[in-house]
Amino acid sequence: MSAQTKAIFTPRAIVLLVLLVFVPPLIPMIISGQWDWWEAWVYAIGSGLIFIVSRILAGRRHPDLLSERARYMEAKDTKSWDKILAPLVGVGSILVYVAAGLDRYYGGSPGFSLGVKLIALAVLLFGYIFSSAAVVENRFFAGTVRIQTERGHQVVSSGPYRFVRHPGYAGAVWGYLGVPIWLDSSWAFVPALLLIGVLILRTALEDKTLQDELPGYKEFTRETRYRLIPGIW
Repeated sequence: MSAQTKAIFTPRAIVLLVLLVFVPPLIPMIISGQWDWWEAWVYAIGSGLIFIVSRILAGRRHPDLLSERARYMEAKDTKSWDKILAPLVGVGSILVYVAAGLDRYYGGSPGFSLGVKLIALAVLLFGYIFSSAAVVENRFFAGTVRIQTERGHQVVSSGPYRFVRHPGYAGAVWGYLGVPIWLDSSWAFVPALLLIGVLILRTALEDKTLQDELPGYKEFTRETRYRLIPGIW
């Protein structure tokens, strides 16, 4: 086993992976106590499979990326503002699941039609796949915003980066819009929309940082004009 692989599969990293990736999608069922909630199971299994497949593909293409992401909390040169925004994104994601679980427990939302829910499922799966494609394509897709000079940080303009400059965030936005509908929770839109606001702010600050500090990024902005949504922003 290589040193990079050992860095990824430490006991601490495995525990964090389970707690941060595989447990959160189960929160709606944990809170509501409804383990026969089939929509929640579809979401939990689907998001988990997308995560696993994308990391396998990313690991084969860029083994050092998985090592970088496993140690993202240790990065000393993370931008000061992202030390606040990155945790907010994590907390916001959890709150979406909590709101959906509480809504189900108290029976607050009337729910959506199956047709609308299937459209929402397609949207959120597309969003997660689009974000995952960015992880596979971009060797420098770190967990926090920083210029990775020690890894020879360069602009990536292929794959989903041909459509928007921040496909990871763009896919997440679609995902957060789809989850409340798929889980029949109007209340989950409250943390979801707040979370999208944080992602938009993070996108703006990250884009400015890259334009100011990453060679070639300003030229890239002329090729891929939009940050999150083609034709809009």
